Amino acid sequence: MKKILVVDDDLSLRTILNETLSTAGFNVEIAKDGKTALEILSEKQFDLVISDLMMPGMTGIEFMIAAKNIYEKLGFLIITAYGTVETAVEALHKGAFDFVTKPFSISQIESRVNRYFEYQDLKAENKALKRKLSDDRKHTRLIGQSNEMLKVFSQISTVARSDAAVFIQGESGTGKELIAQSIHDGSDRSDKPFLKINCSAIPESLFESTLFGHEKGSFTNAIKMHKGLFEESDGGTLLLDEISEIPTSMQAKLLRVLQNRTITRVGNTQEIDVDVRVIATSNQELDVLIKEGHFRSDLYYRLNVFPIMVPPLRLRNSDIPILIDHFLSKFKIKYRFEHKEVTAEALKFISKGDWPGNVRQLENIIERAVLYSGEGERINVEHFNLESEVLNTNDASSIKTVTTIAEMEKQMIHNALKRTANNRTQAADLLGISVRTLRNKLHQYDEMGQDMLKLD
Repeated sequence: MKKILVVDDDLSLRTILNETLSTAGFNVEIAKDGKTALEILSEKQFDLVISDLMMPGMTGIEFMIAAKNIYEKLGFLIITAYGTVETAVEALHKGAFDFVTKPFSISQIESRVNRYFEYQDLKAENKALKRKLSDDRKHTRLIGQSNEMLKVFSQISTVARSDAAVFIQGESGTGKELIAQSIHDGSDRSDKPFLKINCSAIPESLFESTLFGHEKGSFTNAIKMHKGLFEESDGGTLLLDEISEIPTSMQAKLLRVLQNRTITRVGNTQEIDVDVRVIATSNQELDVLIKEGHFRSDLYYRLNVFPIMVPPLRLRNSDIPILIDHFLSKFKIKYRFEHKEVTAEALKFISKGDWPGNVRQLENIIERAVLYSGEGERINVEHFNLESEVLNTNDASSIKTVTTIAEMEKQMIHNALKRTANNRTQAADLLGISVRTLRNKLHQYDEMGQDMLKLD
């Protein structure tokens, strides 16, 4: 049963609303003013508050702000006299759901109350649908059926709905960012920002400003106020990628933000409340960095509330066939090939690799192989020879020829031109390069006396 708190200094109105809403099936309590209502709210939880706007001691808006400090998601319906509609509109901007002007009928109040709960039900259904969709998307972005990946999927589902800090550790190319995105998508913050920053890409001098923002004139070239990533991601999730690269000078400041949930812009002393869930990733062993004095142990413990270890591809090579199938489908669409398949011999060859670049490396060589195979419908072992020095297959018999990067690049350009009837703009688009870059390459081949249309 939904619980409603009615707050009004008019006894007769309180009584009428109590009887009406109780008859309609709601659990109703009443209070004569804001102070009394706050005392009730400190002990009991309600779904909706119906409050008069003008009351002695504390206005309806002042009461609402104080009440939302106790329970932020508490709904408010404001009652106002005709002459104070502008103030009621102000209440909407400050968080009220709706207002009703005096005099009003019982049916009007019932309609507003029912509308509020219908809206809340719709929001709940929408969140549930988003979570279901995010679960579906999770399994399309994060590919795997191995026991190692099923464990990761289970961890994502376990932690997503909480606000716990998550620390994702794994080698480069294993999908740490995709896991962070899946956690955000499956959380109650999914409709809020998901921002990410690579800690290794920020100059040390700009780190504090990037994370916490700065005021105009706080340093050279600070020509206007700038919100940092914590403010921009308020209510959502912030991914600190490669957290091991954060400067030592910044670690204490980040720890303080995580503890106090407040930030201070550079050039200001005012603290700003932020509600941000932090997910951190690293491809390094942080406990080693801690022992060496390069990373604070207290910051690590604050970040490592829920650890997720991402397995490298070499420890889940049973996932390689379905990963290949996924990437092959992706690049067939991208490059407009209707038929293309990896031969059993090539699949066996690829599965033997140790994949130091992990899933990202596998995706890259599948894309190259799709292009290098040209109009052919079969992708063979030789189409993967570019990676033979890193695949470490120890199977020399399966490597028929050694293809240099320059030769493969030339073959890919040839195939692209052939597929587009020598249309350079379309060929450059297929290759993911600019027309200017393609023109320069063709000029280079021309100087070498090579005709790209007669390469076969």
